[in-house]
Amino acid sequence: MTWGGRLAWATTCFYVCIGGAALWLLAFVPDAAIRAQGNSRPLTAAFVAVLLVFSVVGAIVAQHQPRNPIGWLFVAVAAIEGCSQLAYSYTMYSLEVAVLPIASYAAWFASWASVLPPGMISLVFLLFPDGHLVTPRWRYAAWGCFALLATVVAHYGLVPGPLVDFPTVTNPLSIEVFTVLATVPVDVLLAPLLTCAAAALVVRLRRARGVERQQVKWFAYSAAMIPVFLVAGGVAGTVTGTPDDGTADYVAGFAFAVVLAGLPVSAGMAILRHRLYDIDLVIKRTLVYASLTAALVGTYLVLVLALQTLLRPVAGDSDLAVAASTLAVATLFRPLRSAIQDGIDRRFFRARYDAVRTLGEFSGHLRHELDLDSLGTDLRTVVSEAMQPSQVTLWLRDPRQAP
Repeated sequence: MTWGGRLAWATTCFYVCIGGAALWLLAFVPDAAIRAQGNSRPLTAAFVAVLLVFSVVGAIVAQHQPRNPIGWLFVAVAAIEGCSQLAYSYTMYSLEVAVLPIASYAAWFASWASVLPPGMISLVFLLFPDGHLVTPRWRYAAWGCFALLATVVAHYGLVPGPLVDFPTVTNPLSIEVFTVLATVPVDVLLAPLLTCAAAALVVRLRRARGVERQQVKWFAYSAAMIPVFLVAGGVAGTVTGTPDDGTADYVAGFAFAVVLAGLPVSAGMAILRHRLYDIDLVIKRTLVYASLTAALVGTYLVLVLALQTLLRPVAGDSDLAVAASTLAVATLFRPLRSAIQDGIDRRFFRARYDAVRTLGEFSGHLRHELDLDSLGTDLRTVVSEAMQPSQVTLWLRDPRQAP
């Protein structure tokens, strides 16, 4: 193993130690204090596990391709965020359990260090998959992202007064000149950073061809799942919880943790070219079953409301409407899935749709054709249309020859 690989795996071991220490300290902090900050132990443990995925995948990529900065960025994201989480747990323990030395400096570090990983992930979007920008002109966008990130870090770490995450702790390393940043909304600064990262990925996907296009597809698929799961998690939390119990935030947080782990996994598979061409099947199945789920849920809700309205004068508050709606949805599953799959193939996977249709028509024609020469001509035509090879040759054994 090269020195780069040893360094990457040593950093992963370091993250495991600090992540475990952070969870151990947080175990002594009262639940009420943790919930007051919109956090929880299970949610923290989930993010620690996600960061371990970042570190392990980054170490594997750095070991096999040490010149590619993507692996090192993943390792650095886990290490920095792990240190930030340890500083957060240390501060919470000092505030709620027993006073510890330099707790104010730990709170200061936790306040701004957690901002760095999102910026580093944005840099991954700019450099994926080969570690280079899309074009040299994108260097201006990269420098702009660095400037925005530095401004956000200064907002959290250098503005005088109470720390944003710990209002009872005064910033121990404040600088008066940065007071003006206190009035700048941080979301306004982060929005261009995230927009630039997404735009770089879209541009690269449009320009990429061949293997690189398959690589970008994997990463773009995982990135697209983040807003989808955030919205779905927020809706699920709102439906299952009350407005004030924080359930929506917890569910959305767990959903975000799950899809965030997909970024390093998909990036590692793409860079190392493991099962690279499976992404088309993954995208197709996601489109089919997501559309099918949305259609069935919508149909179920409409049927329940409609049948309850119609049957209430006759059946009262019985569950007849729910039972009938469930049976209707179960009956619609197979034909609706076939229709959705056919529509998605026709719209997004046209080549495969045309090939399947051509083979299906040939199968029907095969039942009624008896002439061998005609069948050979038809077979060559079908293979040419479905597979589009550069050359087609058909060999037929003379039936008069002995086997």
